[in-house]
Amino acid sequence: MRFTVIVTALFCLTGFSVLAQPKKGEFITASAGLGYVYTSEDIEVNSSGFYAQAEYVWSPLSWFGVRPYAGMIFSSGENVEKEPIEARVKSNAFLLGAKVRIAAPIPYVAPFVEAGFGMSAGYFETRTPLIDVQKSGLTPHFPFSLGVAVGRKHNIEIKLTYFEHYKLDQFNGAAAVGFTFPI
Repeated sequence: MRFTVIVTALFCLTGFSVLAQPKKGEFITASAGLGYVYTSEDIEVNSSGFYAQAEYVWSPLSWFGVRPYAGMIFSSGENVEKEPIEARVKSNAFLLGAKVRIAAPIPYVAPFVEAGFGMSAGYFETRTPLIDVQKSGLTPHFPFSLGVAVGRKHNIEIKLTYFEHYKLDQFNGAAAVGFTFPI
């Protein structure tokens, strides 16, 4: 439901002319950063790891882009306090999917939002007093990103990206920096 609302809002915004893709055309964006994994339950779990992603960017318009992606996230963590609750989360996964991007018309600093759909392949674990999920294989995810494209050509990206895994009671996140170059 939440995903449907986000995607609907994004498509409603596409009627506005904004400039935040480097320009019309095809590009590759490579991103890397710190990966995190969190439970959907309100428990303090300290998690960290690695995140990397490559995107093929197709921009038919300067303000709208379609972004098929492939990436990976390796992250795990345990309850910081260890007492009285034992909790841990883990994701070692490869990510594949597509997103759409809508951006704001600000020169040199262009904020953007992305949303889409994808699949994760790997091992996932979520253990809390109320949740006990271990799964290997394929599972759907819903990516959502907030960020800013900076520079004269908006070719450097700083973003926070999330991958919601509803069936696993966890979501992955990353704080990443990326670079876009034309192909």
